[in-house]
Amino acid sequence: MKRRLTKQVIFYCSLFLGFCAYAQQDLSFTQEEFLRGSITPEREWWDLTYYHLEITVDPENKYISGQNTIQYKVLEEKNTLQIDLQPPLKIEKITQDNTELSYRKEGSNAYMVLLDQPQNKGALNEIVVHYSGHPKEAVRAPWDGGFSWKEDANGKPFIATSCQGLGASIWWPNKDHMYDEVDSMRISVSFPKHLMNVSNGRLERIEETETMKTTHWFVSSPINNYGVNVNIGDYIHFGEQYQGEKGTLDLDYWVLRDNLEKAKHQFKQTPMMLEAFEHWFGPYPFYEDGFKLVEVPYLGMEHQSSVTYGNGYQNGYRGTDLSDSGWGLKFDFIIIHEAGHEWFANSITYKDIADMWIHEGFTAYSENLYLDYHFGTQAAADYVIGTRKRIQNDNTIIGRYNLNRRGSGDMYYKGANILHTLRQLVEDDEKWRQTLRKMNATFYHQTVTTQQIEDFLSKETGKDLSAFFDQYLRTTDVPLLEYQFDGESLKYRYTKVREDFDMPVRVFVDAKEKWLFPKKNSEWKTESVEGKELVIDRNFFIETKAL
Repeated sequence: MKRRLTKQVIFYCSLFLGFCAYAQQDLSFTQEEFLRGSITPEREWWDLTYYHLEITVDPENKYISGQNTIQYKVLEEKNTLQIDLQPPLKIEKITQDNTELSYRKEGSNAYMVLLDQPQNKGALNEIVVHYSGHPKEAVRAPWDGGFSWKEDANGKPFIATSCQGLGASIWWPNKDHMYDEVDSMRISVSFPKHLMNVSNGRLERIEETETMKTTHWFVSSPINNYGVNVNIGDYIHFGEQYQGEKGTLDLDYWVLRDNLEKAKHQFKQTPMMLEAFEHWFGPYPFYEDGFKLVEVPYLGMEHQSSVTYGNGYQNGYRGTDLSDSGWGLKFDFIIIHEAGHEWFANSITYKDIADMWIHEGFTAYSENLYLDYHFGTQAAADYVIGTRKRIQNDNTIIGRYNLNRRGSGDMYYKGANILHTLRQLVEDDEKWRQTLRKMNATFYHQTVTTQQIEDFLSKETGKDLSAFFDQYLRTTDVPLLEYQFDGESLKYRYTKVREDFDMPVRVFVDAKEKWLFPKKNSEWKTESVEGKELVIDRNFFIETKAL
């Protein structure tokens, strides 16, 4: 139910007329993108409240079958709703009150379900979607998504799901749009008895037959669809408890049997992560569901309360330092980055993937703040500034709305450097920390737009950041500060900027700190200075040119 949407962005026309009207403005998208990425009339009138996903996984045949019970609250009295499931999976039937419903397929992924019973406003109703098939196999997880059907070193099945961007409907039927999060969820998975499945939330119970085992996991917090996961393998469990800001937090670790000792050593970073992030962002957002690290046959992913890990029990990103500063080898990238998503992605979630920088920019920045907490501000600055070499400026960070199109991959390290620059503008690290904490409290368990985040940061910092965010998020230009000395005067201006961009910048003139306040519209400004050598504070994400 985690959804709040203004009427301005809701399509009130029919799906066909809405598609045609949109197409008259811009032909550079497909009907598939529209159905996947927009809040269609068949989505907007009902609000998710509960899922019960029940699936059987057959590793030998790479086959799944099952059903999803979808409970919803009626917001408007309509009778057609949209469910998504991607091929090659197929819907077998859809029922409501034990009666089969009619449905039609729109495009390759969307199913329009015709409800027979009256949908009275405020009522809680449910449908059950039965499905089966060979789900898409992930070739390069988590980048492409689907099921990973692998084996461990002992030849036993090692299986996992991942689906960000591609959509959870790649492996289970659901309302596959980020704006509406289900309030709670039960995940029941059946699989061969000699294995174990780990999913989100807390393990309620395990049932066994002669050949099969079924695990029942319950998620008590709102969860986005791509955060739901299944992980099946020859797992062994160990755990500990963390005394955090909201009390005792259960930490559970599920790893392949052969990797137990390596995991016990490497996962010591988990309490260190929690200590740092609770300091900067506030309490871990899912105390009720606990925290898990689960080994998987791919790099890792931010599955809510079931963070997946595949970094080879080594520091850095697969053993490398993404910043080349040395500090990137002081922590396990996957533990720190993917767990950071618990705050930014799983608690604070984008409504539209066009705003994916909210997830990735803040979480990339969290790597910096982890270093700040444990190794100091200088180390943190070295790291985040070192990642600038990875910024391509190939496209804007903000993507295309309503079409499930994300922005540039620069959302990671350009996003982190945008926030690092903003910290300098605040000029008060404690105020900056409290701003981040208040942001997490204000948008706790909510879906948001980038405009909400921008407005919040402007209000809390007491600065109009509209031009700042427009420049960095909606253009590919890095501000260029041009300057020259003329006798005892310094002349300077910004170029490659939007008209209203006038961000102040800290500099050092003959090693003495000074703030420059450029004018808008790239106009020159001249002021008296004592000195002949100017050095720009490296913490500001700008380029400079001496004339």
